[in-house]
Amino acid sequence: MKKILTLASIVLMGLTVKAQEADQGLKGAWFVTSQFGYQQTKTDDVKHTNLSVIPIVGTFITPSVAVGAGIGYINMKSDGLSTPTENKDVKTDLIVIQPLARKYWNIGGSSLYFFGQLAAPIITGKEKESDLKINQFGLTLSGGFDYFVTKYFSVEFSYNLANFTSTTLDPKDGSKTTVTNFGLAHMANVDSAYAVGGANLTTPLAVGFKFIF
Repeated sequence: MKKILTLASIVLMGLTVKAQEADQGLKGAWFVTSQFGYQQTKTDDVKHTNLSVIPIVGTFITPSVAVGAGIGYINMKSDGLSTPTENKDVKTDLIVIQPLARKYWNIGGSSLYFFGQLAAPIITGKEKESDLKINQFGLTLSGGFDYFVTKYFSVEFSYNLANFTSTTLDPKDGSKTTVTNFGLAHMANVDSAYAVGGANLTTPLAVGFKFIF
């Protein structure tokens, strides 16, 4: 009986230590990731693509809350657009700065986590052919899954759930236009008609690889 109690005490102490370690989570850890997004639509001979690459650096300020920021690049291209006189390609290069905060929830004690993210992207750039200047700021709420392959490496997928954007379009000739947009489960419009629709310039679905140290 005494041996059983001693063994039970050792097991209980081990579980307690393990639980305390688990409670510490990733607090104080830093992470580096790069989100990659791609979207393509095609109508007859007209093709629109949207490519985004956003490296992100952040840190866990609590065992389950992280803050960070991303600085990246967005390329939007429309091939085969028709005008009264010609068919042309339109290319837009944009820079994005994106502070963000995340909250993680573990799923059943496994290596899989669900996270919610609030980001405030600031996007600026111009359409090369027309010299149209584009500036956008907004708020984006997204959800996703983060799978830890090892303690120091994970794969994550995220999807935009809701977003608010304000887009300013400043042509070389003509009047400046400001478009405000709000969407739920929003699908980004990669058509060059973003000048009319004021869509979120980033893609709705993103995948990333995260390194923790």
